[in-house]
Amino acid sequence: MLRHVVRRLLLAIPTLFVVVTIIFLVVRVIPGDPATAVLGDYATDESVATLREQMGLNEPIWRQYLDYMTGLLTGDLGDSLISRAPAWDQIRYVIPYTLELTAAALMVALVLGIPTGVITAVRRNTWVDYTGRVVSLVGLSAPAFYVGLLLIYFFSAKAGWFPAIGAGESSQPLDNLHHLILPAITLGLVETAYVTRITRSVMLNVLADDYVRTARAKGLIERVVLTRHALRAALIPIVSLVGIFTISLIGSSVLTEEVFARPGLGKLMVGATKQRDYTLLQAIMIVYSLIIIVVNIVVDLVYTMVDPRVRYE
Repeated sequence: MLRHVVRRLLLAIPTLFVVVTIIFLVVRVIPGDPATAVLGDYATDESVATLREQMGLNEPIWRQYLDYMTGLLTGDLGDSLISRAPAWDQIRYVIPYTLELTAAALMVALVLGIPTGVITAVRRNTWVDYTGRVVSLVGLSAPAFYVGLLLIYFFSAKAGWFPAIGAGESSQPLDNLHHLILPAITLGLVETAYVTRITRSVMLNVLADDYVRTARAKGLIERVVLTRHALRAALIPIVSLVGIFTISLIGSSVLTEEVFARPGLGKLMVGATKQRDYTLLQAIMIVYSLIIIVVNIVVDLVYTMVDPRVRYE
């Protein structure tokens, strides 16, 4: 296990290097001059030229790249062009909100999706199966922002059970949880549809295997057959897809954060894009990439624990 962890960490280094390089190049081809975006369209040519000099934009692209990579190696993500504050300070403030929303939405998707997928597979071609498939199809078709607006209307505006906007006070866990419920359900319901359909498909294949029929022939009760034999084997492909679900949730959190006016990486990235704050934008994208790499490593490790047949040479 330790050898596999070390190897995965070593493979992550060139991956992150390539991603950072691509981000650096892509951000610099965004239309518009960063200096003009900071000073405004009515700034004089002299002031724009002075700011470009201060920002290092007059340097050759290879020189800007070397300076940026040197800063990254020392933990410097650069300063925001708009606020002049370190980019990491802004990211450090909002990243816990994005991570907690992603974790809560993933929990909703797994808690609702896996049991529903198992039940629809066991009750194949019955009204339970048809209902579950129709509901999951609706979940796949419904945009997250529309689901969020519906939840706000019914459970916030009408019932008054949950707050409609904000993330609550981080120093008050119950208040924070109260603000988290609706956004987590909004983001989690969309992924629940994916988990349900995948779990159903995998369970149908597993239930047709010989060892499941053998377990039933031995006289084991159906609950034991489903939990200890069928579901345990079905979790192997499901776990491998959890990483994809997590990455998808992180990316989908942008709309959810906008609808519920929550702080987060997605909302911060939208603001940086509108203001052409390319320093902050590339810092956010690098943090996103790092999170995705870490998620993939964690999923690989969990996969080896779920499936003992996996051995790494």
